[in-house]
Amino acid sequence: MDVVLVSLLLGALVLFYFCIIRNYNYWQKRGVPCADGAYPVVGHMWMLFTKTMPELVGKIYNDNKHRSMVGIYNFTVPSLMVLEPELIKTVMHTNFANFHENTIKIDPKLDPLVSHNPFVTSGEKWAAARKRFTYAFSTMRLKMLLESVKPACVKLENYLKNKVDKSGKIEVELKDLFSKFTAQVVAGAGFGVDGYCFDDEKKDMSFQKIGKTVMEPSARNNLRFFIIFLMPSINKLFKFRFIPKKIDQFFRTLVTELIEQRRTDGIPRNDFLHLMVELERIEDDKFDVELVTSQALSFFIDGYETTSITLSFVGFQLATHPEVQDKLRDEVLTVLNKYDNEITYEALREMVYMDQVINESMRLISAAGLMSKMCTEEFELKGSDGLTCRVQPGTDILIPTHGLHKDSRYWENPDVFDPDRFSPDRKHNIQKYTFLPFGEGPRMCVGQRMALLQIKASLVAVLRKYSLELSPKTHVPLKMIAGDTMPRVKDGMWVKLQKI
Repeated sequence: MDVVLVSLLLGALVLFYFCIIRNYNYWQKRGVPCADGAYPVVGHMWMLFTKTMPELVGKIYNDNKHRSMVGIYNFTVPSLMVLEPELIKTVMHTNFANFHENTIKIDPKLDPLVSHNPFVTSGEKWAAARKRFTYAFSTMRLKMLLESVKPACVKLENYLKNKVDKSGKIEVELKDLFSKFTAQVVAGAGFGVDGYCFDDEKKDMSFQKIGKTVMEPSARNNLRFFIIFLMPSINKLFKFRFIPKKIDQFFRTLVTELIEQRRTDGIPRNDFLHLMVELERIEDDKFDVELVTSQALSFFIDGYETTSITLSFVGFQLATHPEVQDKLRDEVLTVLNKYDNEITYEALREMVYMDQVINESMRLISAAGLMSKMCTEEFELKGSDGLTCRVQPGTDILIPTHGLHKDSRYWENPDVFDPDRFSPDRKHNIQKYTFLPFGEGPRMCVGQRMALLQIKASLVAVLRKYSLELSPKTHVPLKMIAGDTMPRVKDGMWVKLQKI
């Protein structure tokens, strides 16, 4: 009996092993090279134990950049990474109809509000959501939203003023500081309420605390994101929610009260909810409250974390490169002087060097080091090196942003921070589809202009009154937190602000 039992057990283990590895010759069968380093069960994802997702992408890209494409394994699931700009253009723009869905999916039963986010929707739901955000982020309405960003700038300035010591200095961690700012912005510009992000006495009820609960690294959040985004089939068992139930209910209650108030009183306000009520009147169609809540939540999620990450790295670069900081401050003060020292939409648009600094910072460290699309209709990709792959529906196509942004074939001295790469007389030399901080094509980030608006406004608020220098608390070179899908720095990025 024992021999039979052992035989059955061994047979079951062998069967399990072959079931697990059955996909690991997927790319070999299709004549597509596979990246080195795949292991049974975990595929190439084992590297996330020592690297961030952008670093993992960068390694695979650099090991294979002489190729037009390479296969990888997201655990047991085969995915295709396209490496050359022309193929990326094919996926993101030219043949968008064949790759029009993003790969991240949200279970509407677990996260009904997040399931309406335009990043995860497709088809008519995506088109309707994008239409509403496009309406909200038009030039005329961005000027309105800026009026809700400006009070957040004032709160930022007052917060720093109240914290400086007798010598006029304050030491701050950049991600924490700018998270306060972006959370305050989404509270004001999104919902027309005070986010309490710069009020230490009310920090437990602040929008920043909500943002940290949802987005910032913790053992629970890291596991949650890992399962939801990288192992969605496993989440059918664990049933992790992206938005905790308590926060889901908070936004439902908040938006229900505010939207009815706006519908009733008709008072113009400079926030996203007012714009949605305005759009209701234009289209003569009363929107479903859950849908409006979902899109307001999207405004919060998309405007809080990636924007604060971007701002923190811009701040780090300015503290590290004082000559760039001085030049940018000169531009800020010169332009502001033309507008009576007011932060206006026109003033921010004139700050061309600031655009260069932001772009160069995003090139070196982008909040999104990887983008992924799903093949929705069979298509043959042909690389310039002769490689071809007939991509099947349901296959994930990976766009290695981090690798492209630091490839010496497209960027001279790619590890050097040089904002002049994006100067008016040089930016036209940048090869298309090698700089993708906001994506490209029809699914390019719809909130790009709003994100840049608040990034520029906050930098103006800081630079016109303070200089930045690195604190000894900041470890250079920066060490990222392994296993994270976004670039986050171990022990933080600390700077000393000196009042000018």
